[in-house]
Amino acid sequence: MSRIGKAPIAIPSGVSISVSDKNLVTVKGPKGELTQKVDSDISVKEEDGNIVVSRPTEQKKHKALHGLYRALIQNMVVGVTEGYKTTQELVGVGYRASNNGNILELTLGFSHPIVFVLPQEVKVSTTAEKGKNPTITLESTDKQLIGQIAAKIRGFRKPEPYKGKGVKFVGEVLRRKAGKSAKK
Repeated sequence: MSRIGKAPIAIPSGVSISVSDKNLVTVKGPKGELTQKVDSDISVKEEDGNIVVSRPTEQKKHKALHGLYRALIQNMVVGVTEGYKTTQELVGVGYRASNNGNILELTLGFSHPIVFVLPQEVKVSTTAEKGKNPTITLESTDKQLIGQIAAKIRGFRKPEPYKGKGVKFVGEVLRRKAGKSAKK
């Protein structure tokens, strides 16, 4: 069996999980509610306080889906209890970020500012302290959505390998290149 797929998912207190007859898994918790459609071949059951995901055969397709849906359900449980948070920083002279509700405005060295409207499920906050790079903090219950939004923001100006200017995740290690060497 899949090592990830065979591990049961513990249901924390305050979280309720329901599985419809069409394999639609709904997880409700203190931070919100998430739903995920599960493939019809994969079965999801609740057994003595745990969620167990199982597959019908040892086919390659079923093995892949087994671990996938177990991980997705686990991410939903963690999302409605603790939530997810990512932090990005803007490295570069004149790079700025500001937000008005769920509208993020970025100044990234282009001739115009970038205005990015975030979905309601994602909360954004920006900070700009003197002497430090501006940061963007995203918070959400949905791990897939927050990852997609963070990747989209990073895609506006990816970090370049020479000076490291651009939008990068906090703690991300960039592969740097040496510049031109002096002529002899």
